Amino acid sequence: MSPRLETLHEVRTEDLGPAAATLARAFEADPIWSKVFEGVRPEKMEVWFQGPVLYCREFGHVYATSKRLEGIAAVVPGEYSVMNMRRMMRAGSMRLGMRMGLQLMMRAPRMMRVFAPLEADRQEHMSGREYVHVMIVGVDPEHQGQGFGSKLLRALIEESDRTGVPLYLETETEDNRRMYEHFGFNLLREIVVPVVGLPMWEMLREPAL
Repeated sequence: MSPRLETLHEVRTEDLGPAAATLARAFEADPIWSKVFEGVRPEKMEVWFQGPVLYCREFGHVYATSKRLEGIAAVVPGEYSVMNMRRMMRAGSMRLGMRMGLQLMMRAPRMMRVFAPLEADRQEHMSGREYVHVMIVGVDPEHQGQGFGSKLLRALIEESDRTGVPLYLETETEDNRRMYEHFGFNLLREIVVPVVGLPMWEMLREPAL
């Protein structure tokens, strides 16, 4: 494990709720998620974000900037980048359904239509390659602009360079795209996702030689 990665706090079972709350706040004003979650109560968003946190803890890693959980990064090996039903059941994500409530559960098919093209593109871009999918990076708005996102990214990049495994991600704002380019990510494709009609950028960072 790289030295920077060792400085991060790996999210534990007792951190699940607070880590999901950090992500819910981080993505509250996000253009894609604000459309997907339009009209959904904040506490239900927190329950939803527990799903990917559980999933990435089972099949990869969920890191926080510290025990105070200012920022969260969730990653999985590329072979687990698709959250299918069987894997979600193994991770315990399906048990969250009752807590999400009918309103949010009914949006699941809509969410799948939004993100299906991203999964198809990811498989096209990375076919036959080992990679790490950076599924989520989010910093609580109260702590944004203080270097917490950079701390997470630098740790993941250092580990990528150490192992020789590239990093793949998708992002939904121009500001984030520019930030990731600053950290060495290259744009693979810009698409407009269905249902919400908004752009997303698919990006890859090759490890340094």
